[in-house]
Amino acid sequence: MNEPKSFVSWFRDSSPYIHAHRTKTFVIYFGGEAVLASDFEHHVQDFALLNSLGIRLVLVHGIRPQIDERLKKLNTPALFHKHLRITDDLALQCVKEAAGLVRVEIEALLSMGLSNSPMAGSALKVASGNFVTAKPIGVIEGVDYCHTGEVRRIDSLAIHQQLDQDTIVLISPVGYSPSGEVFNLSAEQVATAVSIALNAEKLILLTEQSCCDPINNEEIIRQMTTDEAESFLQDYPAISNSIRLSLNAAIQSSRAGIERVHLINRTINGALLLELFSRDGIGTLISSTPFEDIRSATLNDIGGILELIKPLEQQGILAKRSREKIEMEIADYIIIERDGLVIGCTALHPNQTDEYGCIACLAVHPDYRGSARGDRLINYVHSKAKQLALKHLFVLSTQTMHWFIERGYLSSNINNLPEALKLNYNPQRNSKILVKTIE
Repeated sequence: MNEPKSFVSWFRDSSPYIHAHRTKTFVIYFGGEAVLASDFEHHVQDFALLNSLGIRLVLVHGIRPQIDERLKKLNTPALFHKHLRITDDLALQCVKEAAGLVRVEIEALLSMGLSNSPMAGSALKVASGNFVTAKPIGVIEGVDYCHTGEVRRIDSLAIHQQLDQDTIVLISPVGYSPSGEVFNLSAEQVATAVSIALNAEKLILLTEQSCCDPINNEEIIRQMTTDEAESFLQDYPAISNSIRLSLNAAIQSSRAGIERVHLINRTINGALLLELFSRDGIGTLISSTPFEDIRSATLNDIGGILELIKPLEQQGILAKRSREKIEMEIADYIIIERDGLVIGCTALHPNQTDEYGCIACLAVHPDYRGSARGDRLINYVHSKAKQLALKHLFVLSTQTMHWFIERGYLSSNINNLPEALKLNYNPQRNSKILVKTIE
């Protein structure tokens, strides 16, 4: 019975994301390794599902291993300089062959619609074309990159026209010059340029491994700002090429206005769906601003605050507050917001005349406890108290006294309360009184 309940709960929780993603444009990159993998059909099925939910999809595929395999058969070494392929005449022929074959294979998989398969009734339309105009990289540090190029322009109008017809656009890492030359391009750079040109809502990079903390290699980095991602690349130059290229793409696109860039380990079954339709996801989110933010509350946050504190009020941990009371005191409230969800809150009710404040309504969502979010809230309160020149902070608590004591609060009694707090003290709750001097 637990499994159906779990599915129902997940499906309900995913509904805000289904609504939010509909009609939005997502650019999804995946490497040639993904195409060769035995589970690539699962990714194609997930692409079909996203399309059926009204998401406008642009797929950009890589072909590095396919090129290397062809060169190997010709007993020709693959040439690179600074992690970038040198595409001579022979390598260019391999590029053309690999791009054509991979494109056809992907189109064939996207065309499957067997009645007993996950793509039954999908009837997907797929469009490829000369959407990318390129130019040669040229000679850098004395190295001639030959037919290796870089993106010059993306025909965003033509791509939008296809997307408007509910067509999935498939783009290979090949570009063309106005004179008819063909250039081998970095697929990550193509995905970046396409997402920027289309002003896409998301750039999604399916990587060969998770973006992990190098010190604790099993811990996935859940979120980084662009500044943090740049520092990460500088601090750990030996990270895998797949992650390095993807992080560079994420930084460039994020700085150009793409709000959310996701790095997702494509080897995890269903990783794309888990990232897009669950609040915490399974990959690494890169954004120009923090994914989780602590700030002063607004009237729009009242519903989230009430939802967060209601269980604690029912347990008697927090005193009950009406919507009207919170609305009147909303300027005193501080929240932690994570992707639109209020996951933490507290309130500082100041009395600047008598130079004291009262901390109230400290709560953290049960799914997000144990990560020092309570400390973030209380530190924010302390900073705000200093700005307001408050000398003492009071707390009335029934069950969290020791948490505050561990953070420097001292036990006190009702006789030491300011008169206004004495009048509001509820003897039936018998709350413990704690105080901290602000220095």
